[in-house]
Amino acid sequence: MNGTTKFTRFTEGQETASVILSHVYGALEAKGYDPITQLTGFILTGDPTYITSYNNARSLICRLERDEILEELVRYYVQGNFSH
Repeated sequence: MNGTTKFTRFTEGQETASVILSHVYGALEAKGYDPITQLTGFILTGDPTYITSYNNARSLICRLERDEILEELVRYYVQGNFSH
């Protein structure tokens, strides 16, 4: 054994936008949806039915404001493409 794997679960109020988006992306992918299309639909409309309820994804994403999601996506993109 190379060590112990730590299980991290969601604790009420402790999620970051990044963690929630990653979780939701995985849930959408697991259910066979195109995560990019579904998340885009949710961000544009605010309609939670774009997000599967599988693995508590819909409930989690509804904890975020859409501007928080957009800010996280822009931050991730900029850091990945323009960081020196």
